[in-house]
Amino acid sequence: MRLAGAWPFALLAAAAAIVVAALAAGAGGEGMASAQTPVAPGAIAGELPAGGGFAGVVWGGGTVDALAAVALAAGCDVASLWVASGGSLVRYIPDAPPFVNAPFLALYPGGAMPNTIVIIVCAAPVSAAREIAGCPLFPDDNPWAADISGYAVHPRSAAYMAAIQDSGGNQFLHADFGENPDYGIPYVIVPAGQPGVPVSFDYADESDPGPYPIPADAPVEAGSDRHVLVVQRGACRLYELFDAQRDAATGGWHAGSGAVFDLRSNALRPDGWTSADAAGLPILAGLVRIDEVRAGAIRHALRFTLSRTQRGFIHPATHFASAITDPDVPPMGLRLRLRADFDLAPFRGDALVILTALKRYGMLLADNGSNWFISGATDAGWNDDDLNQLKSVPGSAFEAVETGAVITALP
Repeated sequence: MRLAGAWPFALLAAAAAIVVAALAAGAGGEGMASAQTPVAPGAIAGELPAGGGFAGVVWGGGTVDALAAVALAAGCDVASLWVASGGSLVRYIPDAPPFVNAPFLALYPGGAMPNTIVIIVCAAPVSAAREIAGCPLFPDDNPWAADISGYAVHPRSAAYMAAIQDSGGNQFLHADFGENPDYGIPYVIVPAGQPGVPVSFDYADESDPGPYPIPADAPVEAGSDRHVLVVQRGACRLYELFDAQRDAATGGWHAGSGAVFDLRSNALRPDGWTSADAAGLPILAGLVRIDEVRAGAIRHALRFTLSRTQRGFIHPATHFASAITDPDVPPMGLRLRLRADFDLAPFRGDALVILTALKRYGMLLADNGSNWFISGATDAGWNDDDLNQLKSVPGSAFEAVETGAVITALP
């Protein structure tokens, strides 16, 4: 039997119910579900969805770590696996703290499973998860794609967290996007032949000159920031504007600032230069997008804001937007990680995907704004009830990691 496809949790639950029902007779409804036809130890019987998704397979026997290694060799990066026990499902998440996997380990002491039917959830490949319009969303060795789960805690982490607490305001995660189209940052993909139009800037000395291939009807972010984000196919370039307005006189656009990024390059903006973002970063790289969340995995860091930031930045950021010189106040580009001991068991759906990414890839401080607001792409398909789970995650559950020196002096 094989069940595979993209795995929003509703789909996974439905598929799991089918698997459990199908196994009831073979397992006699007692204990763990075991295959009637033995499979060789250390082997998997069944096809794994290497491109991301889930599948019901039979594991011939051995530890759960051995199963994950065999699956990885077949192209499946195991995000989680599920076994049937007493008519219900028990989950195992690789590399999760022991208390998360305690129910599973109670069934299989030491993690060793006999001939067992397993639902395996495979994460989407890194390249696919960070692809847009047929282009990479920056190379695989780009800072946005760095797995920081093993990075050292920053020596000022506690001071940074205290400074955020002392700033008052919101102290819990908040999705700055949702069902309402007035929230989130929109983007548009244009063809390779999209004609360029003139763009003028208030901060022309820190902006990349036009023309930019921005259509007249490009979506503009609601609110005061009025960001415009455009990805051009073929050229694999990202064009971003801040405070964008249509310019009737030229048929183009006027903006506060603008930046052009080569999606196939790791090149940073010059130190001291802004972008469409206060930190000089590409905005699109850090957005939570519904396509990757519904595919089951985010494979990059996220973008977030704080109300007070330092007059300094850490690469890949290249710009600060503050006069505060206190070294305990977070600088632009600071990378925060959801602590490994934060329990994800109570969370589900899109919120769980986002929090899992925050443990592995973290989030970069990109702009001044409300504390702990995470940026996402505008999409009417978001489920606010699901995203509101994030509001129960306190900022105190995060820690800063060491990614480089704070730059305070400009050339």
